[in-house]
Amino acid sequence: MNEKITPYQSKSATKKEQVADMFNNISKTYDFLNHFLSLGIDIIWRKKAIGELKALKPRVMLDVATGTGDFAFEAIKILKPEKIIGVDISEGMLNMARKKIEERNLGGVFTVQKGDSEKLQFSDNQFDAITVAFGVRNYENLQKGLSDMFRVLKPGGKIVILEFSKPKQFPVKQGYNFYFQHILPVFGKMFSKDSRAYTYLPESVAAFPDGPAFTSLMKTVGFKTTKHVSLTFGICSIYTGVK
Repeated sequence: MNEKITPYQSKSATKKEQVADMFNNISKTYDFLNHFLSLGIDIIWRKKAIGELKALKPRVMLDVATGTGDFAFEAIKILKPEKIIGVDISEGMLNMARKKIEERNLGGVFTVQKGDSEKLQFSDNQFDAITVAFGVRNYENLQKGLSDMFRVLKPGGKIVILEFSKPKQFPVKQGYNFYFQHILPVFGKMFSKDSRAYTYLPESVAAFPDGPAFTSLMKTVGFKTTKHVSLTFGICSIYTGVK
């Protein structure tokens, strides 16, 4: 499931190892490029995704593939949970998150740690809610990652996944593909100094089983009441499910 789409096409390193290296390489420019290349729309997407948890009012949350922590910070602002733990395989991204946590004086609520999204170091039925923003398409084994998140979620708990998807309608599809394949890699290389990171992005999106295919996979691992909401003409999607 998407294992063959890797950042650096290395035969000696696993996809997981390559993804970690890639995010270590771009960690210092990641936030700037996220907002710049999406024209700030990614901030709106995060707010909408977090809104899916308002009714649940989760107290203890897990943010998988937390990166620099933007999704978790938004969750703290909107949901005001007692505790959020962020997990990521990139130490570079986590270091950026730790700086932001310290600057915002949120150490009592938000902590981060290095970890494998497919082998979460938490006990069963531990979290009220789990969030993932732009991370699941990087999983080496997508079904395994979903299964482990299902395991650590409490019965009745909810997962919210925000991920890029493939628009289907003309002319959005054509404009999107042109931007992803020709514009984004140029700016990505210019600012991040990693030429592969922003060519891997469209490749990983193209290979990701979005829409009904993804909700079907969620159901396979046990999630119920699955839902798929398209955002901004299908460029991004919110997926939710309940344990």
